[in-house]
Amino acid sequence: MVGKQQNHSSPRFRSKSPILTLSLFSLSLLVIVYTFSPSVSYPNPSHKTETSFVASLEQLLIHKAPMLTSQVRDDTVRGESDDDDLRKLDSMVSESPGYPTGFRVKVYIYEMPKKFTFDLLWLFHNTYKETSNATSNGSPVHRLIEQHSIDYWLWADLISPESQRRLKSVVRVHQQQDADFFYVPFFTTISFFLLEKQQCKALYREALKWVTDQPAWKRSEGRDHIFPIHHPWSFKTVRKFVKNAIWLLPDMDSTGNWYKPGQVSLEKDLVLPYVPNVDICDAKCLSESAPVRTTLLFFRGRLKRNAGGKIRAKLGAELSGVKDVIITEGTAGEGGKLAAQDGMRRSLFCLCPAGDTPSSARLFDAIVSGCIPVIVSDELELPFEGLLDYNKVAVIVSSSDAIQPGWLVNHLRSLKPSRVKEFQNSLAQYSRHFVYSSPAQPLGPEDLTWRMIAGKLVNIKLHTRRSQRVVKGSRSICRCDCWRPNSTASNPLSPLLP
Repeated sequence: MVGKQQNHSSPRFRSKSPILTLSLFSLSLLVIVYTFSPSVSYPNPSHKTETSFVASLEQLLIHKAPMLTSQVRDDTVRGESDDDDLRKLDSMVSESPGYPTGFRVKVYIYEMPKKFTFDLLWLFHNTYKETSNATSNGSPVHRLIEQHSIDYWLWADLISPESQRRLKSVVRVHQQQDADFFYVPFFTTISFFLLEKQQCKALYREALKWVTDQPAWKRSEGRDHIFPIHHPWSFKTVRKFVKNAIWLLPDMDSTGNWYKPGQVSLEKDLVLPYVPNVDICDAKCLSESAPVRTTLLFFRGRLKRNAGGKIRAKLGAELSGVKDVIITEGTAGEGGKLAAQDGMRRSLFCLCPAGDTPSSARLFDAIVSGCIPVIVSDELELPFEGLLDYNKVAVIVSSSDAIQPGWLVNHLRSLKPSRVKEFQNSLAQYSRHFVYSSPAQPLGPEDLTWRMIAGKLVNIKLHTRRSQRVVKGSRSICRCDCWRPNSTASNPLSPLLP
């Protein structure tokens, strides 16, 4: 080895040295530019992706939160605003182009007092092991909060340093005039379940006053503000005062049992998936579970529900005792989770009927378990349906058909093996759209949320600008006489449309 290295001084080697020197210089220059360029930042590929709400929250509160105070402060109005604040914001906004200049949604996060944000997160963190705390129907309260924790996942991603974020669909801005949307980081579900009733109502009123005092709220009447109201009971006492805002919901529930008429609509609001109750069945799990999926149809849960969920009792009576079908009562505790998870991983199809509301977390449990959902919920509005085609991953049937004697089982058995395989292949691809994580992943639910919200921007600007120039007392709401309630029913004019 040493002798060969000494031969480098030979004339033959020297003849190539200028080229080699130039190549080494170019490579060194690239390394220097890559290392010191301030305009380029890359996420750390070794940063672990966390999908557990409790584990992610622990990481944020203990390790990340102390560093957030060193970030550049925004221009949130800390006290009540006045007309001067509104005029200043109007002036700054009017100097901007006023139209989208790219596909990246610009979001401003209010810096709300800690009692609306970190204090509530700490309250959950310090009490989540108290599993005896349950609702009237026996559901563990903290598990319900996890199930509806979309407010946490969106907020945790937005407040992370830009170098650690992976989404290209959204960027956080620190000046209100730069924002397309304003995110309200109030944890409405945690406060509803973990505070005393009167204390919760008082906090809701305080949060309402704090937000509606902001100049940006007054300028748009809240149309460009985003409220995470994912549990149908949360923020209920003051929702009528924020009905112009964008609500992040579990479903629309056009039956009127949970939302008052005119409060929610597909035009302004967004349906987001529940956080799955079960562990994700990854590629290895899907491969290993394929041979043991011998159950045709599986359901574990409560068969007695209110409102649209009454279909469950009828389906239970119809399917009980049918060969290759498992229908059992179950709860949402840790034992129930493991039983449901095991059952879904051993089944081809998972029954997903309506609950107290048209939606249920069971649909997303089935998707991430590789079990083909059988949706029986006539009023259901599905998350991200503008981007995702659920006909590729789910069997969707009407309630009237499903309760006919023998109809549902015969329908499932009539599906060709090739069609079942298509469903399963699509589920393997679609599951990532329903797995919340930190950091948020491209094409994950956080990413699809901002892609869907981006589609609302032009319409929001239309209504905001229109409200600023309409004469007081005139027709203030622009609507069409053919306005229809939310419905998944087919359009009778479909045969006439191109």
